[in-house]
Amino acid sequence: MNLQNELNKAEGFKNLELLAKQVVEGFIAGMHKSPFHGFSAEFAEHKIYNQGESTRHIDWKLFAKTDKLYTKRYDDETNLRCHIILDNSSSMHYPSVEVQQLDTLNKVGFSVLSAAALMQILKKQRDAVGLSIYSDNYDYYAPEKGSERHHQMLLNHLSEAVVNKSVSKTTETYKYLHEIAEKIHRRSLIFLFTDMFQTSEDEAKLFEALRHLKYNKHEVVLFHVFDGEKELTFDFDNKPKRFIDVETGEHVNLYVDNIRESYHTAVENYFTALKLKCAQYKIKYVEADINKGFNAVLTTYMIERQKFA
Repeated sequence: MNLQNELNKAEGFKNLELLAKQVVEGFIAGMHKSPFHGFSAEFAEHKIYNQGESTRHIDWKLFAKTDKLYTKRYDDETNLRCHIILDNSSSMHYPSVEVQQLDTLNKVGFSVLSAAALMQILKKQRDAVGLSIYSDNYDYYAPEKGSERHHQMLLNHLSEAVVNKSVSKTTETYKYLHEIAEKIHRRSLIFLFTDMFQTSEDEAKLFEALRHLKYNKHEVVLFHVFDGEKELTFDFDNKPKRFIDVETGEHVNLYVDNIRESYHTAVENYFTALKLKCAQYKIKYVEADINKGFNAVLTTYMIERQKFA
């Protein structure tokens, strides 16, 4: 079944689970071309063998194929707890799209499909996943569980997030991250999808909240979601335009060519500052350009998951 056709019919991701499966299958199929060749077998049935463990459950047939030691996984194993956090503020609904399609996803659509793909992998590995969604309120919270019923419930809430646009112009991300941090008690892998649209006053508070998330030895990954063509390179024609800040409502009228170069430099400097700040707080920062597909998200998962093997 063609992924593009399914997205054309999705209308708010009614087929989110199917799309997530196809994204994951496409990613795994391409792994033989990557440095992670041989890792895909681990998704469903295996985990990497750690020195000192019993050799009883080593899969020697897989060793012969990959030259790596894996042990077989059993149904009752849960090796990872993962919590996905979705920023559903008004700026995440840029650019405006009538139907979420693979080549026209906005930031929240990209984040939702990325989250669903991660959940599909976690489901295959029989790991527990939880979900938090915030906008101008802490809209939804579900603790980490691994049941099929729980999985379907999270998919439903993710689908609803795509069409539930916040009407508020302010989002106190740091406030909700503190609340989420208080709810996650056992060591977990935490994924945050956000476009990092914060006021300068909120930025320091945001990183304090991210540091709070790392409490109890959690691993925190910040997926910085943005539209590289519009929000980074400022790829607009030079007709006079009015640009409106969807978070504050403020606007400015201008000719794009007059500011494109200085705008691009300013945004690149901001991105660099974010990376440095995340490094300082030992938070993994990953650029997630909505125009470049899901490989950055899924590859990051693979790397981070090894810390919990």
